[in-house]
Amino acid sequence: MAKPGKLTSAYRVEQGKDFRLKDFDPSDTGKIGREDAAAHLEKGVARLREMQDKLYAQDQWAVLLILQGMDASGKDGVVKHVMSGVNPQGCRVDSFKAPSTEELNHDYLWRAVRALPGRGRIGIFNRSYYEEVLVVRVHPEVLNNEKIPPLLVTKKTWDHRFEDICAYERYLWRNGIVVRKFFLNLSKKEQKKRFLARLEEPKKNWKFSAADVRERQCWDDYMEAYQDMIRNTATDYAPWYVVPADNKWFTRLVVAAAVVETLEDLKLTYPEVDGEKRKELEAARRMLLGKNAG
Repeated sequence: MAKPGKLTSAYRVEQGKDFRLKDFDPSDTGKIGREDAAAHLEKGVARLREMQDKLYAQDQWAVLLILQGMDASGKDGVVKHVMSGVNPQGCRVDSFKAPSTEELNHDYLWRAVRALPGRGRIGIFNRSYYEEVLVVRVHPEVLNNEKIPPLLVTKKTWDHRFEDICAYERYLWRNGIVVRKFFLNLSKKEQKKRFLARLEEPKKNWKFSAADVRERQCWDDYMEAYQDMIRNTATDYAPWYVVPADNKWFTRLVVAAAVVETLEDLKLTYPEVDGEKRKELEAARRMLLGKNAG
């Protein structure tokens, strides 16, 4: 079994200039067996629970995890299995669907800013502001609904959005909000298999959406958009992880390892108690142990 650092480094992208999506295999499992992966995921979840407790107690850093991927890539499953041991008090999940009328009356980052995690907490975005350079790019007509002055919609619109997103994520980093981004890299073949399962298995029928199948017709356009997105927004302060998603058990292992590494890199510790506080604690201890303590 590869050490977590070695495992995640194969999928981490910090400099996107030469990034090519075709260099990343959606079915890759890093030469790790499923049983080994399950055992290591369990340890990873336990370690994550421990680190989250320190994050919450220290109350300085915040962590934002962004999950992007095609329909059926496993975003919900990652949240469910990787964050299974996390204290709900210190974690929040937000899913970003089509913007509401109120949201369309603001800039496209507005709704994401409102959902940012506070210090000591972990925030998870199931889809995010990156939809603005994905679905909006694949379907340019969506841009017309955003009420942007026509003068500002040009051939450089996507380049400008990449620049603004990078600047925004740098701003977050400089204010103690650590951003880690995950593209769940699903193959078209595996997506078809999962869609068919949703149709054929009654307990999965509720997951099926005809809109997902229509979006599948734009697969190549989406892959091009994802590639360009990662090329232009992968940075050392907010890297992308291009996570193989054809095998859910491996996807979850990689994401868990990346989150644990992120928290460990913050050198989290429990707050130290000063002299006055120690005296107060000692006085409380004596009271509890006293003859009349009950």
